[in-house]
Amino acid sequence: MLPSLEWAQPSPTQYSPPDPNGASDIGGARMVFDAARLALRSGAGPFRSLGRLSVTPRPYQYVPLLMALRLDPVRLLIADDVGVGKTIEAGMIARELLDRGLVRRVGVLCAPHLCEQWADELGSKFHIDAAIVQPSRMARLERGLSTDESVFQHYDHMVCSIDYVKSEKYRQAFIDHAPDLIIVDEAHTSARPRGDESGNQHRRFELLQRLMRRRPETNLILTTATPHSGVDEAFRSLLGLLDQEFDTEDEVPSQRLARHLIQRQRRDLVKWLGEDTPFPTREPVEHEYQLHGAYRDLFEDVLAYCRESVASQEDQSQRQRVRYWAAIAILRCLLSSPASATRMLARRRERTLERDEAAIEADRHREQILDSSDDDQTPDYLPTAPLDDPELALSEAERRRLDGFLKRAESLSGHESDAKFQRCAEVASSMLHDGFSPIVYCRYIDTAVYVADQLESLLRRDFPDLQARSVTGSDGDSEQRREIVNELAQSPRRILVATDCLSEGVNLQQDWNAVIHYDLPWNPNRLEQREGRVDRYGQQKPVVRVATLVGLNNQIDHVVMRVLIEKARTIYQRLGIAVPVPVGSEDVLNAVIESVLLRGRGQAEQSSHPLRATPNEAG
Repeated sequence: MLPSLEWAQPSPTQYSPPDPNGASDIGGARMVFDAARLALRSGAGPFRSLGRLSVTPRPYQYVPLLMALRLDPVRLLIADDVGVGKTIEAGMIARELLDRGLVRRVGVLCAPHLCEQWADELGSKFHIDAAIVQPSRMARLERGLSTDESVFQHYDHMVCSIDYVKSEKYRQAFIDHAPDLIIVDEAHTSARPRGDESGNQHRRFELLQRLMRRRPETNLILTTATPHSGVDEAFRSLLGLLDQEFDTEDEVPSQRLARHLIQRQRRDLVKWLGEDTPFPTREPVEHEYQLHGAYRDLFEDVLAYCRESVASQEDQSQRQRVRYWAAIAILRCLLSSPASATRMLARRRERTLERDEAAIEADRHREQILDSSDDDQTPDYLPTAPLDDPELALSEAERRRLDGFLKRAESLSGHESDAKFQRCAEVASSMLHDGFSPIVYCRYIDTAVYVADQLESLLRRDFPDLQARSVTGSDGDSEQRREIVNELAQSPRRILVATDCLSEGVNLQQDWNAVIHYDLPWNPNRLEQREGRVDRYGQQKPVVRVATLVGLNNQIDHVVMRVLIEKARTIYQRLGIAVPVPVGSEDVLNAVIESVLLRGRGQAEQSSHPLRATPNEAG
């Protein structure tokens, strides 16, 4: 070893004398021996980092590392399927480049709710101690820095909220002092969106584009299971971050692109170089239910009211579009649960919005109704903006009618009146009997809390040791939510009820092995993200059960199943991999408007555009 060539100068190491009271078995002794042997041989072996990994990589996970070592600088898009270990593949590259002295600093850009998980993975598996750069931690990180020193300059390794560093305040400082290896997690959320130059996704892309142009020597690793969202421009923009010449209308030579892109399906990795990788088998089943009695009557009356509401305005004004948003909000909350319907209608009566704030942007309605996938995490709070909007100008008769709906919704809570909850309880009970621990995914916070309370109360008759907890966006930050999940995982029988705050980037396969879609997502990527939390490498169960609740006698579920979910599952069954369905949330929304709100009015020609943004709104 030449000390002058080492980044970290060697120092003496001291060990405590052997303690006879702490003797282990031969297996533990052999592991210690092997670890010491690998560490001593790291300089002479093919990879210097093997002695510093706390994880045993699968053979297929070495391929991105081999590809990276052939690039200078490293520019790699890892697009392997969900659940095969892209985090480990990226971490192996980072550790090897550090140990070879090819990079000195590592930075990860990810969604805010994934920062703690990434820092934990880097520390526990790769011995990379990274500072977490988030708003709540900046004061502590800046303490002790000199007046002219930046956080991004001081810390060697960092995990940053990409939405935080893309802000005007920190963007330039990050670009000036960024680490020489950048890993971008869920890179599809940072692709250049089509026709949107002001949204979050475009600002993320702009940050990365400026960084690559300002510092072309920077090493870059992009990870995503869905690199192509169906929009060629977005995919080309990701490739352009690797090489500017890839971001053109011309076809990229496949041999040249192959040096920078790796994308493998799980079925291709089950047997790799003679070694088996035990991925679980996913078994999706649809469970049908029918609204009945008072719930069915309320739905029909609310549907009639919504049809009358949208029929009262025949032009394409802002006021009409707000009425469409309000109608969809009411129907979707009512079909979610009595709790969501009650809370939403109660909020409508509070009328917290002042009339001088009447210029409510259409984007606010859009983000509350649709299920986003590419740019932001889907909000799980109730879509109250359309009902609060003064543009609705509700009459006194309409207010009394909504109050009547509210009183009727309040009386529907509980398994006696709620057929959807009854079906969920039956499915969950069957899973518990068979030794599964399910996650129940709901769209709204109030629905998740309602379902968790009702399930624990009802199913404890058969399972006295059952624990059911809800985890939503209202339960603090991602670290606090993870604590709730870990605490629940200690229970021998458990049900986790969650919103989509736990549907992306969070690994839950160690303690959960089944999924129940209580509310149908309106986005195909969201469906796969939910199921991918448990259907991934490391799952102990050979089979992962997936149950989808579908209402037989409500038109909205039929539309969502036909337009979206059936297509997504057909593609998965045929290809063995989840790929983006060429249908988005707005396509689903327009189909709902045509099939549900405009049915029988002879106005289907309006269904393709009633909620399409105007030129001002699109920008």
